[in-house]
Amino acid sequence: MDFDPQAVTDIIADVARREVMPRFRSLRDNEVRKKDNGELVTVADEASERALTRRLRDLLAGSLVVGEEAVASNPAVLGNLSRDSPVWIVDPIDGTGNYAGGNPIFAVMVGLVRGNETLGAWIHDPSEDRTLTAQLGAGAWMAGRRLKVAAPDTPKAMRGTLHASTFASAETARQVQSRRGRVGAIKSLRCAGHEYLRLAQGQMHFSLFTRLMPWDHVPGTLIQREAGGVASTLDGVPYRAADYQSAGLLMAPDETSWQALRETLFGPD
Repeated sequence: MDFDPQAVTDIIADVARREVMPRFRSLRDNEVRKKDNGELVTVADEASERALTRRLRDLLAGSLVVGEEAVASNPAVLGNLSRDSPVWIVDPIDGTGNYAGGNPIFAVMVGLVRGNETLGAWIHDPSEDRTLTAQLGAGAWMAGRRLKVAAPDTPKAMRGTLHASTFASAETARQVQSRRGRVGAIKSLRCAGHEYLRLAQGQMHFSLFTRLMPWDHVPGTLIQREAGGVASTLDGVPYRAADYQSAGLLMAPDETSWQALRETLFGPD
């Protein structure tokens, strides 16, 4: 595939400036609604995804797009993940609840996959106009600085987020809630993109997610791995775009700390 990663960065930042930021804290009541699954969507999500879809497809001939809002309208779009063509995974605004509520903790996320392998990742923070990027085998970068995950420690000493309530099974939610005191659990930002920003900058050690849709995790898991960390489903398999039906996804600084966290949260008493 012949494409310029910097061109992707520029497209995402430009779309955020044109479609996302002008509407921030300016949405009218009729510009925010609930989707069938109960999640919020705004006119900015839809405008951002339309622009990203058009421009990314134009950038890479023959590429397809799997966008969050397109899938909400037509779940069959997820079938593009099994095609041989390169596929852009698009989250037009990650953290829509924050965005709609006037909270600046939101992101625009894009991943590029082919054959279920993630080749590129971009997480753009429109409020700070900064972009975290990674290409397979080339490291994770932001503002010209190569990033590295935090150093591993014991589960009790490591800090991180546990996302195991709304989308977790009742048993998983109960187990995580009963054991959260065994790790250094901290407050969620309600935005996966910003959780991945914290992980890649070494500001926290781990994160557990129980909703694994590709637009939420394809970019961040590549960034996590390229920053030296581990990003695997709870059965120990490195996360891939097709793994969105898995029970959970755990990020950690290295394999040893990943195993220790998983045992602490889900092992026998």
